[in-house]
Amino acid sequence: MLKAIKHLVLGGLLAMLAALPVQAVAGDTLQRVIDFKVLKVGMSANQPPMTMTNREGGLMGFDVDLAKALAAAMRVKLEIKTMPFGELLTALEDDKIDMIISGMSITPERTEMVTFVGPYMMSGKSILTKSSVLGEVTSTAEFNNKDIKLLALSNSTSASFVKGAAPEATLVEVASYDEGVEMLIDDKADAMVADMPMCVLSVLRFPEAGLTTLDRPLTVEPIGIAISKGDAQFENLVGNYLRAYEKTGVLNQMRQRWFEDSSWVAALP
Repeated sequence: MLKAIKHLVLGGLLAMLAALPVQAVAGDTLQRVIDFKVLKVGMSANQPPMTMTNREGGLMGFDVDLAKALAAAMRVKLEIKTMPFGELLTALEDDKIDMIISGMSITPERTEMVTFVGPYMMSGKSILTKSSVLGEVTSTAEFNNKDIKLLALSNSTSASFVKGAAPEATLVEVASYDEGVEMLIDDKADAMVADMPMCVLSVLRFPEAGLTTLDRPLTVEPIGIAISKGDAQFENLVGNYLRAYEKTGVLNQMRQRWFEDSSWVAALP
């Protein structure tokens, strides 16, 4: 009888354990990459010059080159999964991708959800202008003036930034970056506030327009690679590659290609 009771108790405990949710263990992402020989990277494909689609429908940009370099270093196939920027974190959480490389700034709120490796680039808010004076500003106080008309994308963080940092300036919210650039070229505004990569891209795309942007952004926004939490081995591996690319000049070559050389602009739609 006692032996039968022991078997019943043991059987009940095993059933309870089997019913518990399986917790992810450290190393899941790295093991998946090793087992399937594929690195799945998520990006938006509409954040030039970080990630964008060319006229043939292919992907190109700084982040695309970085993803290719990481996959090559791991000796696995690269699979880029494009999706709206707002869906990237959920896709990472659901293990649909192994990492996010999409101009994603490192913030406290996002760091609650994922682990960031990097940063591999520093970005932030900048201004696009034809004015040699505004092109040299170092603080928002220098354009917080009622006589200055500033453009920003409607309902964007750039528009919010202007409202908070330069409330005295006249803010005009535009529907698209193209509209804003056209207004600047036609001298209908003094400057446009936007993310620094977009400002750099506009200078490259319109070399005859006299546009200029800041050498340093007005705000500091570190850009990093997002991976799932709890995978120390994968974090260490990716971090080692990034440090090696920085020390050997690989990242600097990528920066020169996408932020200083304008030859790639011809491939845009």
